[in-house]
Amino acid sequence: MFKKAVLCLSLISLVGCNDDNNNQNNTTQPDYQLPKILVVGHRGASALRPEHTLASYEKAIDDGADFIEPDLVSTKDGILVARHENEIGGTTNVSTLPQFADRKKTKVIDGVTLEGWFTEDFTLNELQQLKARERIPQYRPENQKYNDLFTIPTLEQIIELVDAHYKKTGKIIGLYIETKHPTYFQKQNLALEDNLLKTLSKYKYTRDIAPIYLQSFEVGNLKYLKNQLDLHKSVKHAQLIQLYDAPDTQPADYVADNNPKTYADLATASGLKDVATYANGVGPWKVYVFKDEAMTKTTSFVKDAHQVGLKVHPYTFRPENNYLPATLKCSTDKAKEAERCATGSIKEMQLYFKAGVDGIFTDDPALGRQAVQSYQATAK
Repeated sequence: MFKKAVLCLSLISLVGCNDDNNNQNNTTQPDYQLPKILVVGHRGASALRPEHTLASYEKAIDDGADFIEPDLVSTKDGILVARHENEIGGTTNVSTLPQFADRKKTKVIDGVTLEGWFTEDFTLNELQQLKARERIPQYRPENQKYNDLFTIPTLEQIIELVDAHYKKTGKIIGLYIETKHPTYFQKQNLALEDNLLKTLSKYKYTRDIAPIYLQSFEVGNLKYLKNQLDLHKSVKHAQLIQLYDAPDTQPADYVADNNPKTYADLATASGLKDVATYANGVGPWKVYVFKDEAMTKTTSFVKDAHQVGLKVHPYTFRPENNYLPATLKCSTDKAKEAERCATGSIKEMQLYFKAGVDGIFTDDPALGRQAVQSYQATAK
């Protein structure tokens, strides 16, 4: 269903629109060896800074993340920017700006009716007039002190951030990139995939040096990305991750194609075997790993995924009481739902390490790093 690449189809043209480091004769970094357990800064360090801002990504890097995770949507003029959703009423100050009052619309995105402001109705120049805000202030009130300080970053700015960090410190930080609503954007003539590969191949850091994961809740665009990567080898260390939403729901492209399969079908042993034909790993919602909330019995998901060579990176580990299982909360008092519970969060992550996962998405990479280090120290 995805169009043939129309921008920079060949490897030569893909890397030909390059930055000043683009020289195919340059000596490239030796292949990077991934840590045994990955700490992925989910939307950056979103427990501590408004998500998907350069400040959030920078904090994640400083706090020990192996990867930072940008979610990508498109602007009206086809620029890839980092937002968890293309509806930005809750994550920016757009509702306060009179010049954009007429941009408020009601749209159906992947079967869900939403009212608000959408990135595809703004040019990049217009989006740069907005400022980011905390998405869940009821649980992260401290983050509100950063409201209206940071702009919406482009993918290129994020690459330049990690590249600058690498040049300064020598430490490689991977990018774990999600394409949001790919079928929807395809129908808006703003397909994400070719633009994403073109941008990654423009920079030596993402083309030749850093590990790159490309993830999606849909299936068709991952298959398209695999085909393009196999054909053009434009991003040396790129791997693909199939994300899993609630078991009884479906990938949006399956709905569009009248494919009856659900995520539960993709999570069976045979389903995972099929996923392994186009992906290198899976990003399941946490419920796929354990049978019970107390996390005393595992499902066969991790074992089945490993059996067919898939890495397993579950999401999302958050430090506030509200998001922790009842057995790990520091307090069950409703008035304390927004309070951080570092001990419970670390214990939760370590239960998943014990279950055999290969990495985790966490809103607080410092706690993720602490969880990995203490787990590995006791496991020796």
